Amino acid sequence: MELAITEAKVRLSELVAAAQNGERVVITKHGEPAAELIGCPGQRRGGINWKKLEAARLRFGIETPTPEEDAAWKAAFEDPAFSRQVLGLEDH
Repeated sequence: MELAITEAKVRLSELVAAAQNGERVVITKHGEPAAELIGCPGQRRGGINWKKLEAARLRFGIETPTPEEDAAWKAAFEDPAFSRQVLGLEDH
């Protein structure tokens, strides 16, 4: 996320929450990067809680993948290019 300092003043709480969730927040001044908000280590939220996901699968009767399928899916999810592929921003 990138926005001008004037807008950042108005949306500071939102920007801090985004940084805590691991999102890159860049504040610009006259169109040039001036500052970046970084969430504190240990405070990061977001991502997938794999244990909660497994509990939800069991609760809703969703078949659990094999360990091989699960490992492949987790590896793909952790790949930074994964979201670009899912959103169709690059060729496969």
